Amino acid sequence: MTEDDLRATVADLAHRVAVLEAQQAIRRLQHAYGYYLDKCHYREVTELFSDDGEVYFCGGLYKGRAGIERLYIGRFGQRFVRGHNGPMVGFLLDHPQLQDVITVSPDLKTARGRFRSIMQAGVHKSVRDTFPGKVTYEQWWEGGIYENRYVNENGVWKFQRLEYRPVWHGEYGKGWSNTDPATAVIATETYPADPLGPDEIVGDFALFPATDTIPFHYPHPVTGAEWDPAAGKAI
Repeated sequence: MTEDDLRATVADLAHRVAVLEAQQAIRRLQHAYGYYLDKCHYREVTELFSDDGEVYFCGGLYKGRAGIERLYIGRFGQRFVRGHNGPMVGFLLDHPQLQDVITVSPDLKTARGRFRSIMQAGVHKSVRDTFPGKVTYEQWWEGGIYENRYVNENGVWKFQRLEYRPVWHGEYGKGWSNTDPATAVIATETYPADPLGPDEIVGDFALFPATDTIPFHYPHPVTGAEWDPAAGKAI
């Protein structure tokens, strides 16, 4: 092996290690997001985003720092805990971040990630009459997919675009087969007409029994075929 070969090998190994470190940092970021959101630490959630970040949620796009705070601190914070930042006695919301596929760009500046979430949530009977927030069901299941973009800012990985699409809801007593789609969560008005609404309506959102495939950001790991949303398959 020549000196040039050795240098090339070292550079290649260093890059592979850097990619693995980036994947681990992004996984940690996503998991931290889940833990903060589960306990209604909405201010902490907003601090995980870049200043020009955005969030797609249930048919609405929330843009920039103001939009992100409007969604988490405003919409979620007011709906569930009436402005309180932190857990509320009797309110359960657990949604683990699972089944991750993370793709880091060759220059280590950006990345994409797909995660699955299975949520269990509800309000305990002991506080049902005094709970200040508003929930669609007393107790429910939810399943959803994240397809996110991340950016490395000065060595720190942050969310650039968080895209969460709940796929199905299941009222606990009925199950997902007998629960009507929770259409009330779908955005219908933008800000400022809706003070807590998104900056833009994106009309491509539907819940189960709709079963559209949420496009994959990554190519097929064996064939290398890219996912084509229009065709609904990898080509």
